[in-house]
Amino acid sequence: MLVVRPVVEGDLEEVYKLAQKTGGGLTTLPPNRGRLREKIRESVKNFEYCSNRPNGEIYFFVLEDTDQKRIVGTSAVYSKVGGFYPFWTYELKTVTKKSELLRVCKDVQYLQVKMEHNGPSEVGTLFLDPDYRHSSNGRLLSLCRFLFVAAHRTCFEDHILAELRGRIDSQGNSVFWDCLGAHFFNIPFEKADLMVNEDKTFIDELMPKHPIYIPLLPREAQVVIGMVHDDSRPAMRLLEKEGFTQIDEVDIFEAGPIVQANTDDIRTIRDSRSAALYAHPLDRPSESAEAQRLYLVASDKGIKEFKVMVSIVGLEGQEVSLPKEVSAALGLEAGDSLRYVELRPELKQ
Repeated sequence: MLVVRPVVEGDLEEVYKLAQKTGGGLTTLPPNRGRLREKIRESVKNFEYCSNRPNGEIYFFVLEDTDQKRIVGTSAVYSKVGGFYPFWTYELKTVTKKSELLRVCKDVQYLQVKMEHNGPSEVGTLFLDPDYRHSSNGRLLSLCRFLFVAAHRTCFEDHILAELRGRIDSQGNSVFWDCLGAHFFNIPFEKADLMVNEDKTFIDELMPKHPIYIPLLPREAQVVIGMVHDDSRPAMRLLEKEGFTQIDEVDIFEAGPIVQANTDDIRTIRDSRSAALYAHPLDRPSESAEAQRLYLVASDKGIKEFKVMVSIVGLEGQEVSLPKEVSAALGLEAGDSLRYVELRPELKQ
């Protein structure tokens, strides 16, 4: 069975093995035990309680194959970006240049560095073992974060963004970085990408603050601005179905796209419902169209007990019935609170 749950310190080695499969570019899941240990410890501390005011907390989840006793995926939600260390992006802007003498009027795009100290919430750290990229596993791993936000709404901002990986080659190089950032930072892309998780002061010290006119960049750098990595296309499509739209900002290192949504308008958050677990377990139904309708079901007993699975459900008025094994895996007993939402509403008959 596959269950999403909060990370614990004992997951370190499994998470480290998973991080080695990312292929680079996922800075929030570095293949470095020390940094992963710090990230896990911070999340464990945050799961002890949920602050009623977002202050940049990280809530780090893992997808566990309970039969194999393996961690096969990660995802996270951050209560706020910015703060003491700002959230850096390039804004995509346009200026109109005119010449009456030459009878020329031309729109010119440029990049303007932006520092955000009081930003929205963020989802990230999404990675699924390639062997598990099938069925509804990726959807479970991504959407579980929105059920957590729905259950603990006051812990998060009114907007949520996601940074998606930009175009990086098989060797972990970024053509955008090579054509722009490398001239100011004088370090390889991979090193800069990892350093941002340790100390961001070097960005403020070296990042050019003046506009960077896009037509002056090499063509190969221009075309990747706002383009998503092939491996991240499914994640982007899913976020778009949830109500996220691409904004006029990109990552400062590899120019990956940034998408954003109003928190309360995100489909999983908006449509999720809270209920109590019915005393009688749900029998496995016959293979009918209705029986195939699946739901995301989350334990809503408390922040530390939060778990999510994909399951069929039975709706019994204000109560929900679940298969016995699902209730057990979620740690739910009759009368316990849970939250549920349809996994794929687009398949509704």
